[in-house]
Amino acid sequence: MANPAALTIHGETPYVASAVENGDLLLWLTRRHIDATKRLALLAPAGSPHLAGFTGETSEYASRTLLLCPVDAGNAAALRVLLPWLQPQTFGLRTSAGFGDRLGLATPGHARAVRANPGIAPIFAQQSIRENVRTNRTAQQVLDAATWGVFEAGWHNGFGADGDHLKTTVDADVMVAAGYTFFTVDPGEYVNDAAHDARYPDLIATVDALPWTDLDSSPADLRARLLGRRFDIGIMDLAFDDESLARAAAKYGRAVAHAVRMHRHLAAVNRNRPWEMELSVDETETPTSHLEHLYIVTELRRLDVRWVSLAPRYVGRFEKGVDYIGNLDALRADLAGHAAIARTFGPYKLSLHSGSDKFSVYPLAVDITGGMVHLKTAGTSMLTAQQAIAMTDPALFRRLYALAFDRFAVDRASYHISADPARAPQLDRLADADLPAVVDQFDARQMLHVTFGSAIMRLGPEMQAALRTHEETHYTALEKHFNRHLSPFVRPR
Repeated sequence: MANPAALTIHGETPYVASAVENGDLLLWLTRRHIDATKRLALLAPAGSPHLAGFTGETSEYASRTLLLCPVDAGNAAALRVLLPWLQPQTFGLRTSAGFGDRLGLATPGHARAVRANPGIAPIFAQQSIRENVRTNRTAQQVLDAATWGVFEAGWHNGFGADGDHLKTTVDADVMVAAGYTFFTVDPGEYVNDAAHDARYPDLIATVDALPWTDLDSSPADLRARLLGRRFDIGIMDLAFDDESLARAAAKYGRAVAHAVRMHRHLAAVNRNRPWEMELSVDETETPTSHLEHLYIVTELRRLDVRWVSLAPRYVGRFEKGVDYIGNLDALRADLAGHAAIARTFGPYKLSLHSGSDKFSVYPLAVDITGGMVHLKTAGTSMLTAQQAIAMTDPALFRRLYALAFDRFAVDRASYHISADPARAPQLDRLADADLPAVVDQFDARQMLHVTFGSAIMRLGPEMQAALRTHEETHYTALEKHFNRHLSPFVRPR
């Protein structure tokens, strides 16, 4: 590690953990006292080729050239070229966790938690097209924020970038162009939830109308392949009858066809660069049965689709920002069947979507999968940021909480949640000292969670300014919160 004194610039504080020596070049991140602005510092002999590609203010410093660069997209791109460990990578079957960061400030806190919980592969850049729209950010901005955060934290052990909940090839192209390596395909719009309890004649009509050309098959071929077979998945045998096969195909056939289209497109546009695909069918009304999971993966394998993880719709409710709602014994049995299928027909990881704050689920998931699991979190990081604001800027938090009441009825529309504003703590009864605890109350937490887009659009700059001013409070809160998430996933070596 570089001598901290060598990194000191008048009026600025260095992030010592960020310091890297690369040949004759010394790089580090620094923070100006006057406005908390961060800059990349590069110190090298005059004329060093390592300075090429970076833009900023040049001066003399200790008989060398000092270049102070804004933390912008161009300098992030140059930094990724210079330091390959800042380029997103793939992780295969390693236990992994995704960290959504809607404000673009959380990665250093996330990295602290990952460092404290070794063996978990982090996906620090993770945001869906829907989230990008609601936060007015681009895929490139999300990746660049993660790049700067990883650099600041001195995390050299690799990270991934997840283009989350991709629904179209256009969505995928945006993520590929930005340099993402993990692509979560969401064919939820093609899942036919009505098939879950439809009558058998209606199921047959639905199956006959599937896009069989895209599936490179026919109803007769499907029945010939899967009826009359017993599938040994280790803990049980699974077998389709006419009705269960028709129900699975009617419910998921179009989703399979869409997943195939997305996979082929991703393979074409990624060419030879490393990439991975996750399939997500979790945002649906009805659970994915074990037979339906079996149908999905046997069809995907037949059509030469490769994936690293899959998110079924589990039994019970994985609501946003709160612990699991449902019977844990039923979930254990459900997870056991899905994990057995994943081992038999992969192996691939089971993915826990809406995985934030599901503390009762994590030990079950690790035990049942043997660690072959991916945890996906998103909104919990912004909730932690809002809690840090409640600790340090009560007036701003009161505005955020009032906005949650105002926008909840509209913003909740795309979410399956149970919050009731009438049960949430009421602002006029809260002292400033009570505000941090509001974020942990069930109804208030979900209200704040689903109104994140409105909060960022209206109060985003003020939130960012408050968090930058009280950066250590923010990072410490994130580290503490994510230690609770990650520690159950750490397995003995």
